[in-house]
Amino acid sequence: MKKIVSFGELLIDFIPHEKETRLKEVNNFTKHAGGAPANVSVAAYKNGSDSYFVGQVGNDSFGEFLIDELNNQGLNTNYILKTSEANTSLAFVTLAKNGERDFVFYRNPGADQLYKIQDLPKELLEGSIFHFCSVSLDDYPIKDAHFAAINYVRETNGFISFDPNLRISLWNDLEKYRSVINDFIPLSDLIKVSDDELEFITGIKDQNKAIKALFVGNVKYVILTLGKEGSRIYLNGTDEVYEAKSFKVIPVDTTGAGDAFIGTFLSELNKRKLIIDKTNAEEILTISNATAALVTTKYGGIVSIPNYIEVKEFIKNKWIKRLNWYLSSRQVKYYKN
Repeated sequence: MKKIVSFGELLIDFIPHEKETRLKEVNNFTKHAGGAPANVSVAAYKNGSDSYFVGQVGNDSFGEFLIDELNNQGLNTNYILKTSEANTSLAFVTLAKNGERDFVFYRNPGADQLYKIQDLPKELLEGSIFHFCSVSLDDYPIKDAHFAAINYVRETNGFISFDPNLRISLWNDLEKYRSVINDFIPLSDLIKVSDDELEFITGIKDQNKAIKALFVGNVKYVILTLGKEGSRIYLNGTDEVYEAKSFKVIPVDTTGAGDAFIGTFLSELNKRKLIIDKTNAEEILTISNATAALVTTKYGGIVSIPNYIEVKEFIKNKWIKRLNWYLSSRQVKYYKN
């Protein structure tokens, strides 16, 4: 199998103890390790892949905390650099009653944004599955490092995954943000996008037309996540759409759910030699949906990501409950051995 390499931000998520409270009125926060690419790397690792995170933190206590947290998850942290040029990035999160979030970021710039091309570990990137997001694509050194990494992965027969993972509050010029995202889409083999991001990225209201508009350049697969409705995958060159329903849970914090989804998806895709078809698409989506659902039942991004055994047990128990309901509605009882 290929190595999975996630590149970009590793930061502190400050999660409030109070829900439905404006940020200025929150009294208590708990710090958690976060950052979408870092979340993805942990999810892929916990699913069983050889997974790495590449990025940079500040030479400060928050940076040390983040490296320790990834070490505690079992992830190799040899490719996380430290710099004294800027501090570790921080994000303050506000939570709605249903666990949905909003963010306020402190990074102007953050240490992650100052990652330089010359620091890229080519031996790690060679032939890898390379994943990135849009948060680090503003006009800082790390943007150029993204272009360089993508070109090298492409040259060495790797696979490129892009989750725009919109953070509107980080950009003053939204047209520029849209343009930057669309510069990187054709460079990617796989695009993961949520239903509420699709119109912003493409400028198209009709969902099917918007999906088709994403098939440009090298794009082979488009994943559409639909929150509590589940997820779909579209394949270039075919009209077939594969989908899987989500799992019902009681969410407390959706931080990292989408990242856990795509990290798990990439790991499952890796196990199948990067091939998606009618024989495996629903299974891959189901496992990814289950991972995302479990993440929402706990607070924090990285620490809430389950391992493969926990995910499989969760799916098994959910299916048993569904089967019991189905059979009981026909006055038949199913007994678990």
